[in-house]
Amino acid sequence: MRITKVYTRKGDDGTTSLGKGERVMKNSFRIIAFGSLDELNSVIGVVLSEKINEKIISTLNITQQLLFHIGGELSVPSEKLNLLKSKDVNQLEEAIDDLNKDLPPLEDFVLPCGSKASAFLHQARAVCRRSERDLVNLDQEEGINPLYIQYINRLSDFLFVAARYSNFCDDIKENLWEK
Repeated sequence: MRITKVYTRKGDDGTTSLGKGERVMKNSFRIIAFGSLDELNSVIGVVLSEKINEKIISTLNITQQLLFHIGGELSVPSEKLNLLKSKDVNQLEEAIDDLNKDLPPLEDFVLPCGSKASAFLHQARAVCRRSERDLVNLDQEEGINPLYIQYINRLSDFLFVAARYSNFCDDIKENLWEK
């Protein structure tokens, strides 16, 4: 797809088009899910602008591509492109395990703070959780590939562990919730 013009004025009526040209309302569950995934990808871009561990960078670079794959698949609901694979979920689990093995066990809830990179990773995690809720809404309304929800669920786990790992690498003590 080549974008030659940023504005078309076609969306001035509150609609937008899907990949095959079908017009839908901008507040439809599908477009809300697109928006959340786009926001998530943007926050991950902010994370990548920070000084972070190469293991995290590598996984997030792949993640940005996969988020575009999910968005692409959502834009053509009538087609089953299957760009996201179960191996992608498995790779996230392996990345989580790889980072988590060096971390101290959790004693309580971790407050979202620490280094700037860690704080941005926590922000990405929160946006990821919202994206997951939006995908669940879309799934209940229209039905979607269950791998989307699995991947986004696992991604929020990865972002949490990556935030902890980032603080760990920077020798920043975790700030735990005091009950």
